[in-house]
Amino acid sequence: MTSLLIVEDDKAFCEALAASLGKRGHEIRTAHNVADAVSIAEEFNPEWVLADLKMPGGSGLELIPKLLEIDSKTKIVILTGYAGISTAIEAIKLGAIHYLSKPVSTDEIIAAFDKDEGNPNIPVDEDSLTRRAAEREHILMVLKRNNSNISATARELGMHRRTLQRKLDKIR
Repeated sequence: MTSLLIVEDDKAFCEALAASLGKRGHEIRTAHNVADAVSIAEEFNPEWVLADLKMPGGSGLELIPKLLEIDSKTKIVILTGYAGISTAIEAIKLGAIHYLSKPVSTDEIIAAFDKDEGNPNIPVDEDSLTRRAAEREHILMVLKRNNSNISATARELGMHRRTLQRKLDKIR
């Protein structure tokens, strides 16, 4: 049985993850913010931590070094609905072992923790690494700058609001 701390501010999603992973034999604790996660980790000392990237009062990126200070052997996977290349790189630099984009299955989560090495044979889609990835990053950056206001973001990007909404639906 693996001890697992789930750090997710969406309480319903957190409970669903806890139930699903608990059914697979993992000992689960949950937290909904960085401060509670650190407190629970100090007491519980989880082998695995699944942490949301965006939470009120701190991010999953801020949590990584705090958890590794408690136990350097803790495996940390960052889970996010706002995936971006820059945050993925920072998560790995800070010590996370994997970075997953929502929606994600329980099997994908477990596979992320069980994977100890990268896969050099993963296919590289040249188009996705260039135009689509750059567009996605730019849209997310402008959306963040506009505090998730879709109308303001659409105006700044010079596109119709519905077009932007369709693009965001594909991203998320």
